[in-house]
Amino acid sequence: MNDQIRTKEVRLVGPAGEQVGIVSIDKALQLAADVDLDLVEVAPTARPPVCKLMDYGKYKYESAQKARASRRNQQQTVIKEMKLRPKIDKHDYETKKGHIVRFLTAGDKVKITIMFRGREQSRPELGRRLLDKLAEEISDLAVIESAAKQDGRNMIMVVAPIRPKGEINKAGGGRKGRDRDEAAPAEDDAPAEDDAPAQAEAPAEKPDETPAS
Repeated sequence: MNDQIRTKEVRLVGPAGEQVGIVSIDKALQLAADVDLDLVEVAPTARPPVCKLMDYGKYKYESAQKARASRRNQQQTVIKEMKLRPKIDKHDYETKKGHIVRFLTAGDKVKITIMFRGREQSRPELGRRLLDKLAEEISDLAVIESAAKQDGRNMIMVVAPIRPKGEINKAGGGRKGRDRDEAAPAEDDAPAEDDAPAQAEAPAEKPDETPAS
């Protein structure tokens, strides 16, 4: 910048982006002084180097402001997890669905895992039926981001909130007081009693230029 530029001539760009042309460094510095601006090298590897007339202090300030605004608007994606059993009872189902609704309302994605044990592994349709029911009941809050698919002994579905996190109205209190519920993954349900032997069924288908100082 200014006297730090070590070259005999430069390709000069005016403050409004207009092309001035190739001029000597002395003339470029004089033009900068005449309009009370800085001569800033913006393309040092060009031949000759490209320099621009600008208010460097103002440029740095505006760049910092834009960077801060960008960080504020950045969304941090959080994925919560909720585990269910294929034979979960109605009360536990409603409780866990309530947690899922709360996560979605807060703008977080939710990974819903159906855990199969023992003979339940031969009945994947039970998990799929439960996930389909849940997806339908929360359809006003979420969209299915990853359809239900078998993953070893588990079946997994990921849902995402319809409204972006930054647009969520967190009426009724913040996240304090809810961390106790979110601190650990949902506990497993009590092991289900074995069913009578059943025919094994096929597994479900997986479904501005940057100035150089």
